[in-house]
Amino acid sequence: MVVAAPVAGDRWRSSTGRWRIVTLVGLVIVLLLTYAAVATPGAFAADALLSQGKTATASSAETASTPASAAVDGNTGTRWSSAFSDPQWLQVDLGATATISQVVLNWEAAYATGYQIQTSPDGSAWTTIYSTTTGTGGVQTLPVSGTGRYVRMNGTARATPYGYSLWEFQVYGTAGTTVPPVTGGGSLGPNVLVFDPSMSTASIQGQLNSVFAQQESNQFGTQRYELLFKPGTYNGLTANIGFYTSIAGLGYNPDDVHLNSSNVTVDAGWFGGNATQNFWRSAENFAVTPPAGTAYERWAVAQAAPFRRVDVHTHLSLTPTGFGWASGGYIADSKIDGQLQPFSQQQWYTRNSSIQMNLNAVWNNVFSGVTGAPATSFPSPPITTLATTPISREKPYLYLNGSNYAVWVPSLRTNSSGTSWPNTPGSSIPLTQFYVAHPGDSAATINTALSQGLNLLFTPGIYHVNQTINVTRANTVVLGLGYATIIPDGGVTPMTVADVDGVKLAGLLFDAGTTNSANLLQIGPAGSTANHSANPTTVQDVFFRIGGAGPGAATNSLLVNSNNTIIDHIWAWRADHGSGVGWTVNPADSGLIVNGNNVLALGLFVEHYQKYEVQWNGQGGRTIFFQNEMPYDAPSEAAWRPGTAGGYAAYKVASTVTSHEAWGMGSYCYFNVNPTIVAARGFEAPNNANVRFHDLLTVSLGGNGSITNVINTTGGPAAGTATVPSNVVSYP
Repeated sequence: MVVAAPVAGDRWRSSTGRWRIVTLVGLVIVLLLTYAAVATPGAFAADALLSQGKTATASSAETASTPASAAVDGNTGTRWSSAFSDPQWLQVDLGATATISQVVLNWEAAYATGYQIQTSPDGSAWTTIYSTTTGTGGVQTLPVSGTGRYVRMNGTARATPYGYSLWEFQVYGTAGTTVPPVTGGGSLGPNVLVFDPSMSTASIQGQLNSVFAQQESNQFGTQRYELLFKPGTYNGLTANIGFYTSIAGLGYNPDDVHLNSSNVTVDAGWFGGNATQNFWRSAENFAVTPPAGTAYERWAVAQAAPFRRVDVHTHLSLTPTGFGWASGGYIADSKIDGQLQPFSQQQWYTRNSSIQMNLNAVWNNVFSGVTGAPATSFPSPPITTLATTPISREKPYLYLNGSNYAVWVPSLRTNSSGTSWPNTPGSSIPLTQFYVAHPGDSAATINTALSQGLNLLFTPGIYHVNQTINVTRANTVVLGLGYATIIPDGGVTPMTVADVDGVKLAGLLFDAGTTNSANLLQIGPAGSTANHSANPTTVQDVFFRIGGAGPGAATNSLLVNSNNTIIDHIWAWRADHGSGVGWTVNPADSGLIVNGNNVLALGLFVEHYQKYEVQWNGQGGRTIFFQNEMPYDAPSEAAWRPGTAGGYAAYKVASTVTSHEAWGMGSYCYFNVNPTIVAARGFEAPNNANVRFHDLLTVSLGGNGSITNVINTTGGPAAGTATVPSNVVSYP
C-alpha cells in the first residue's frame, strides 16, 4: 500500500511488487509544476472546488485499495489507479450542472501522455473541453471552459507500462442548483393495493376484478399494479392476473398469507386460448388452496412471468383452458403439493423448489435443485435435471416487519436444493432505508438518493430518465414493484452498476427509448477485474424490451462486465409484434453480452435480436436453461448478415473462451417474412473439451425457415412443417 505522496527516491508499487525509480529530472518537473500550481495567481482563485467528496466512478480499479473515490477525497496519500490497458477513464458526478473553469490533475508516477477532459449533462453524451497527446505528468493545472454535471479524465495513452494513477482529480468552477437531499420511506403510491384480512371478501374481490378488467388484454399499456396481502387468511377469492400485475404476500414466510378456497389464475381467454403472449405478470410469497372440487391452480404464462415463493396446496397447471399453445416459463423457491402439469408448455425452468411429480414435457423442461423432479431423460422425454443449483440467492421481497414495511434480502446459497423457506436466512432492511420512487421522479433525484446511501424501491409506473442511474455502493438493493418500467431519453444507458460487491437488482422492466442506447443495463465498467465470488451481484426478474409499446432502439440490452454475477431469470425481447416493430424500426444487435468471468445464468430467455443474441466472452460461464427465437423479420440472409450466409447463431461462445458449460438449451426459427432463410446453426462455440453443452435442441416452427445444425456442424437440420426438434444430447 502506498502511504505517501510522490517524492524523490524509490517507491514501491503495491500491486506488482516492483520498484521504480523517480529520476531527478522527474522530481524537478514535479516540484516546478507544484510551485506553479500553488504560487501562480489566476482568474480562478475565487472559483470553488466542486469535486471533493462527490461520487466518483472509473472504468476500472487496479486493486480494491485504489478506488475511484480516492481521487476526490482531498487526501494526497490515497490514489486511484486503473488496469494496465487503454483506454481508461475516471469521472466525478458534481451533483448538478456546473460551469467548469479549471481542472487540476495530481498524477502519481503512472501518468497519461494522451487524455481528454470531458463534460456531460447525463454521464453518457460527452463534450471534450481539453485534449493533449503530450501530457507531462506531475501536477497539471488546466484552464478550461465548459458546463456539465459529470466531468471525466479520459485516458488514451499511458506514459508507463502500468495504468493511469491520480492522487487527486480536482474540478473547480461555479456550482449549479443542487438537488436537495431526499429521505427514505414513504407512501407506496396509488397503484399498490394493500389488502387486510379484516376487509370483506366482496370489497377485495371488487378491487381484484377492477384491476383485471383494465389489464387482461392491456399488453402494451402504461398501467402498472402491485396487489399486496397482509398476513392472515383470506377466503373465497378469485385473483385473475393480467398484464403488468404482481400479486404478493407481505409475510416473512409464504404461509403467513393464505388465500384459502381461492384461485390465483392466469388463462388466455383474451387471446383465443393461446397463452404464448401472457407476458409481464408475477406471483410471490403466499400460500393458496383451491375451492372444493377444483383440482388445480392455473398459471398459463409465457415469458417474464415468474412464480416465486408460492406454496400451492394442489396441482399446478401451466396450460390454458383448452390446452392451447403455451411458451413459458419460470418457477423458483416454491412448493407444489401435487403435480406440476406442463401439458402444452413448450419449455419451462423450475429452480430450487419441491414438487410431487412432473406430468410431462414437450421440448425442453429443466430442473435444478428441485426435490421430486424426474431424472434426466433428454430427449425422450426432454427433461434435464441437475440435483442442485450451484449458486443462488433468492429475490429480495417486501414484507411487514411488525407493522412496518421492510425488504427481506435472502442469503447466498451454494449447491442447494429445495425451498429457502420456512425462515429464509438473510437480513432485513427497513423501508426507511429505501428511497421510494414514484413516476415523475427524475434520474437526478434518484442519483441523489443513491449518493446518500439509500436503496431504491420503484413503485409501479413509467419512469423516463434523461441521465444514467448510477448504482455505486456495494450491497445496494434496487427493487421494482408492479413491473416498474424505466425508459431512457436521449440515448442514455438508463442504469449502470459499479464493479462492487453484492448489488441486488430485481423486478424491473427496461423499455428502449426512441434514440438508440448502447445498453439498457450495464453491470460493471469495461475492464472490471474484482472477484465477487463471496458476494456476487444478482439480476433477478429484470426484463428488457425493444419496440412493441412503440419504436425503440438499443444496441445491446444487458452488458455484464463484473465477475461472478448471477443472472436469475431475464427476458430480453426485441418485439415481433405490437407498435414500432420492423427490421429497421426497432433495431437491436444483442440481448446479452457477458465479459465477466464465472458468470452464472439461471433461466435465460433472449429473443429476436438481429446479431448474436447472446455473446459470451468471459471464462468459466454457466447457463442453466436457455430459450430463444431467432428474428422473425429478417428480410433475407444477406440483410441479416451481409457477406456471410447462414445468419447468426443464437448463443455464441467466443473463440477465446476455454471453459464454459450449459444445460437445457433451445433455439427456434420462425422466419415468417422470408421462409426461405436457412440459419447455419443455433449455437456456436469453440471445440474444446472444457466448453461443454448438455441437452440442446433447435426447431423450425411450422417450417418457416430452417436451421442446418444444432451446434457448430453437429446435429441434423430443423426443418419442415412437422415442428419436430433436432436434438443433441452432449457436445463435444
